[in-house]
Amino acid sequence: MLLSDLAVTAQAPILVPPSQPTPCKVLHLSNLDDQLFLRFTIKYIFVYHSRNEDHTNEDPVEAIRSALSKVLVSYYPLAGRLRRSGELQNKSNGRLEVVCNGEGAVFVEASADFTIDEFHRVQKPCKTWKKLLYKVDADNFVGVPPLVVQVTRLRCGGFVFCVGFSHCLCDGLGSSQFLHAWAEMARGGTGVSVHPVWRRYLLRPRYPLRVEYSHPEFKQVQDFCNFKERLRPDAIVSSSVCFTSAQLLELKKIVSRDSACKCTSFEVLSAHVWRCWIRAMDLPGVQTIKLLFSVNVRKRLQPQLPQGFFGNGFVLACAETTVKDLSESSLSYAVKLVQKAKASLTNEYIRSIINYLDDKSARPDLVASLVISQWSRLELTEVDFGWGKPLHVGPLGSDIYCLFLPLDGQLDAVNVLLAVPRTIIDKYEYYMRSISDLRSSVVEDEIII
Repeated sequence: MLLSDLAVTAQAPILVPPSQPTPCKVLHLSNLDDQLFLRFTIKYIFVYHSRNEDHTNEDPVEAIRSALSKVLVSYYPLAGRLRRSGELQNKSNGRLEVVCNGEGAVFVEASADFTIDEFHRVQKPCKTWKKLLYKVDADNFVGVPPLVVQVTRLRCGGFVFCVGFSHCLCDGLGSSQFLHAWAEMARGGTGVSVHPVWRRYLLRPRYPLRVEYSHPEFKQVQDFCNFKERLRPDAIVSSSVCFTSAQLLELKKIVSRDSACKCTSFEVLSAHVWRCWIRAMDLPGVQTIKLLFSVNVRKRLQPQLPQGFFGNGFVLACAETTVKDLSESSLSYAVKLVQKAKASLTNEYIRSIINYLDDKSARPDLVASLVISQWSRLELTEVDFGWGKPLHVGPLGSDIYCLFLPLDGQLDAVNVLLAVPRTIIDKYEYYMRSISDLRSSVVEDEIII
């Protein structure tokens, strides 16, 4: 049986409310939360064995559902519902707020006729994985509950755990914090180790508004190559390329030999992916291109955001150049652009972004831009509900946002997941795996596709 043929039998969804009374109030979102480009659902997939040494006879579905009701006592905004603020009810880009009413998370129990071994034969997300997370019937994003969960039993006795978070309530770090607290409860904990902190007032804009920087991450560039058409959903396919810790070290050594520049694994890998993506796309040399990547700013702000801050605590750093300069320069050139973008994120720059986002129509410029999000540092591979660490962790789907994922069972290795135009996937993956030609200026390879 092909995994693409899998049939999932799901029970009717239920609502899981907090196990104790929680505050009834309306919470406002910060400008970092309430960005138009964050109005979507983060969807994770975890795969687990059936063995449970501590609770041999316990049902994983019941354990996870019971723990959810307990952890929602502390994380009660996730049991509420989104709405547009009163004066802007009819505007699609109006401000959002969270009504904390204890209505509950959506929870679905299901079963599927495949095994963990069959799952592992699929190297990257496929369309049928979407059956593993219940799709809420809603007119728009605001109508989708902030937390949707599905636990699917497998034929072999293992199970798949899928969860969707409203991105405007939390970022990757916030969702990981919640998942670890939830797992802690499922393992028998009586309370959360790290208490969630809302405190959106710490991210209030300054009035009168002062936007003190140009913010290229939001500025539109001229499109010389019809990017929107190239990246149509029906024109792209998922690519997955893995880098071991040894390969990452080799990339860093190449940069160091070329320019005596020291860099992190993220800096060199994001620079490498950016160059490979642009080279494969065959764009005009004059096209301005950007690399946008998420940076945690919890400790960059003054004062710092407190431990346990639950919300969006990241901004997008922006590296910018032209196709010609990126393609014809060495890897170290791209690395330095990434490092410069990171270094620009001072407290004053971040505060200026918060002020800029007071204009609710503002959104990042995605023309000729590659957006990277680093999931490999979220410690998702440590989420243990009592059945051991997951055998697989990743997104439920693949799109034009590039994800750096942990590689199953390999410490410090990274899986680069990105959907690229079908016509360039072979060339893109060739460049990604060709590390030896990075020691000097790039000469375009003749590739027969």
